[in-house]
Amino acid sequence: MGELANLAHVTKRTIDHYTNIGLLKAERSASNYRYYTEEALKRIRVIEEYKKKGLSLMDIKLLLQEGSSSSFQRDHRDHLLDKTDSVLQQLKELNTNLEHVVPLVEMLNEQDKMLLRSRFSPESVSLMHSLLMLLS
Repeated sequence: MGELANLAHVTKRTIDHYTNIGLLKAERSASNYRYYTEEALKRIRVIEEYKKKGLSLMDIKLLLQEGSSSSFQRDHRDHLLDKTDSVLQQLKELNTNLEHVVPLVEMLNEQDKMLLRSRFSPESVSLMHSLLMLLS
């Protein structure tokens, strides 16, 4: 397991977790030690790529289950990954914009800040707050 963790650039705990939730399958030696095949390394790399795209482990598990190679599921997965990439790019752009705007807003007096706040819906303020928390 340690060798696999090093090769995959993850921790042993991560491998153990993936095995426990069914993302990886360990083989057993005659002395009942767990060992992993080359396929497990490839699978971990796929899992880590999906995670970078913002997918949850449960979504990844669904994508990797047997039978998910059908054309419809593959197209759905690709569409989902494209959408995720798009959202991540938009978040990066929003972060860049916020980095420019926040110092300017901080220079405003309280009355001007109130006027600015009134232009935003409660939902957009909440979204901006969440984005700032996520990116900090």
